[in-house]
Amino acid sequence: QPQLEESGGGLVQPGGSLKLSCVASGHTLNYYAIGWFRRAPGKEREGVSCIGDHGGATNYVDSVKGRFTISRDNAKNTVYLQMNSLKPEDTGVYYCARYPYWECGTSWRSDGRDFDSWGQGTQVSVFS
Repeated sequence: QPQLEESGGGLVQPGGSLKLSCVASGHTLNYYAIGWFRRAPGKEREGVSCIGDHGGATNYVDSVKGRFTISRDNAKNTVYLQMNSLKPEDTGVYYCARYPYWECGTSWRSDGRDFDSWGQGTQVSVFS
């Protein structure tokens, strides 16, 4: 299984932007769907977005549609999450994870329990 590492988190004001990166080492991310999840303070982990193995299929939770964009560069073994128009409710620790299949399925919409490799997370804080 690959080791995943997230980066790009930080502190931003409402309306601002951040771009998260998820880099894999030890194994290719090609042929696998990759999801982004977040855990807000005091809440359960939730799925934010998921992308199929070649990027043709993308999925978003309703609360981020139109603001977040997931993409991937398989040559760099990296998946990105561009986050625009950030809101305080986007605050949390963001994780990327690998799904052991080429398409996202439905597991990403919950807590991602079927995802088999996880990063350590990167903190995103949105407040004035």
